[in-house]
Amino acid sequence: MARAQLDTLDYKILQMLSVNGRKPFLEIARECNVSGAAIHQRIQRMIDLKVITGSGYHVNPKVLGYRTCTYIGVNLERGAMYRDVVPELEKIPEVVECHFTTGPYTMLIKLYARDNEHLMELLNDKIQMIHGVKGTETLISLDDSINREIPVHYE
Repeated sequence: MARAQLDTLDYKILQMLSVNGRKPFLEIARECNVSGAAIHQRIQRMIDLKVITGSGYHVNPKVLGYRTCTYIGVNLERGAMYRDVVPELEKIPEVVECHFTTGPYTMLIKLYARDNEHLMELLNDKIQMIHGVKGTETLISLDDSINREIPVHYE
């Protein structure tokens, strides 16, 4: 993916949004000394360029009863099976991330389970039953110490 052409104003907008994604456009406009319409146009352009890929609220899994955050290294029979396995993983709502990786695993997935019994059910009855999955290794997250956006620096 080619790097988008951004100017100083774009970076300033991104920096503010990375700190508070719900900051009102008019407040951003005042801080940048431009019109609200200019901010709206800039943000829409960055969405179109896929510089900004999401917005909205983040749901706290623990409040919903998902107390176990888990990373699972998945090994496939063949790496090319990744394309077939991903749609099957998408059917499991507890899977929130999936990455095709280098290193000891073909894939690395992140999922949330209510407890260890639920985790075992997801592993044994769903993930390990997917055609092409050769093996898994489970790492349970004990604490979410850092969770932030990538830093935005002016160029």
